[in-house]
Amino acid sequence: MTYILNIETSTTNCSVSLAKDGKNVLILEDNSENYSHAERLHVFIQELFEKTGVSKSELAAVAVSKGPGSYTGLRIGVSTAKGICYALNIPLIAVSTLKVLAVQVENSEGLIIPMLDARRMEVYSTAFDSELNEVREIQAEVLDENSFSNYLTQGPVYFIGNGVQKTKTVIKHSNAHFIEGKMPSAREMAALSFKEYKIGNTEDVAYFEPYYLKDFIALKPKP
Repeated sequence: MTYILNIETSTTNCSVSLAKDGKNVLILEDNSENYSHAERLHVFIQELFEKTGVSKSELAAVAVSKGPGSYTGLRIGVSTAKGICYALNIPLIAVSTLKVLAVQVENSEGLIIPMLDARRMEVYSTAFDSELNEVREIQAEVLDENSFSNYLTQGPVYFIGNGVQKTKTVIKHSNAHFIEGKMPSAREMAALSFKEYKIGNTEDVAYFEPYYLKDFIALKPKP
């Protein structure tokens, strides 16, 4: 019996789950427009153990969504995960945020392009085949009418994530399918983190850092 705590904070969705052998026991999340991670994450984690009756000492590992995504959100999630792992002397598992999105697409053919909203017309994205094999590295790219045309000319492409809303305003190809209202969630992390745990794919707790993709840019306050 393997309990894994899953933490997803890469977007506005503050999401945690306690999973047993890859299946969720309980999920708690708050997807408010304002980032609630600093206020809600530790409260949610405590509630998970109180409501399930599982002790923190029963955890086999902690999994965290590693990015890309919000710089602040990722920092909060990763630092929390590392702190728990260090205190309990258990392994840390990192799961690709974009893969957490991709597994939410139910299709038997075509490509899956999970995407996260960045500034203006930019998105963070990658591409998976229907078997969830990554066929293109993660990139930050500015969208235009020719974006992803090399994939769209070959067959169906399923776009998912909070970058979809602005993508559909510029991409009009008939092979483009837009799945709206989906966010990365600890719900989908359960099976992914358990798979990584079984093959021993863990991170160095001391040195692991989120995958930001781009350097953090601090905006100057208005005078």
